[in-house]
Amino acid sequence: MSGDELAAAYGALRPRLVRVAYAILGSRAEAEDVVADTWLRLVAQQEREPVRDLLGWGTVAVSRAAVDVLRSARVRREQYVGPWLPEPEVRDLDAPPAGGGQDPADRVSLDDSVRYALLVALEQLTPAERTAWVLHDLFAVPFAEVAQVVGRSPEAVRTLASRARRRVADRTPRREVDRVEHDRVVSAFLGAAAGGDLHGLVALLDPDVVLTSDGGGVVSAARRPVLGSDRVARFLDGLRRKHPDDVLLPVEVNGRLGLAGTDGAGRRTLVASFTVDGGLVSRVDIVLAPAKLGR
Repeated sequence: MSGDELAAAYGALRPRLVRVAYAILGSRAEAEDVVADTWLRLVAQQEREPVRDLLGWGTVAVSRAAVDVLRSARVRREQYVGPWLPEPEVRDLDAPPAGGGQDPADRVSLDDSVRYALLVALEQLTPAERTAWVLHDLFAVPFAEVAQVVGRSPEAVRTLASRARRRVADRTPRREVDRVEHDRVVSAFLGAAAGGDLHGLVALLDPDVVLTSDGGGVVSAARRPVLGSDRVARFLDGLRRKHPDDVLLPVEVNGRLGLAGTDGAGRRTLVASFTVDGGLVSRVDIVLAPAKLGR
């Protein structure tokens, strides 16, 4: 395979590899760095021994690098000011889907798999649990190959994935919510929020709703999760009053309807993701940290 052919083949795989790294890391910027570094490793590898299974090699190599980054990132996140939330993937509703070179069916399945609520749940796992679950359950990588990534036996990796599966199930909606129901609930919620309708907001919130906001120690945010429908509604109304000049528009956040705000200078000020369960909003995650909003 010539250099140009190798570059074209890796470019075709790149969206999927970024997805793998993003699911492991929760950071799009770090994921892209990992995939770029892996390309350099691939070029060096080709000079020694050509890679025959580019998808398999790339998945393992990207995953290994992502795990190394995740382990070092965990130390930084423990020192983070306030709650740490993953970096959201945001797309304007009228923008074409990302990854136009991908097979459409594959792109949809990947978009659906890396939901924002799932990324938040994955933050509770150890790096080994998270990697085992992501690779096997999301990307159908055999346990033998996952074992190469995390440095455990296939049997141990199977146990890691099983344990992670239970913990993820405990932190995500009880049933899968389709796009139509999600959009209906979130659209009503956004309408009530924009109009300052506190009673309408409370009616659309689960009584046990949880709101988490991430300001990164740079922007004012709640240091602890806000619990309960009344408190969450008042927090959101206060946030709206605090940014009266911001333009708030519905966007896609990791493939589902969410909200983004921009100030008068066109800078993005926040991204909000909503989890719907049982016809109500059960979780609100608001990213305010500027470093996570620049994309």
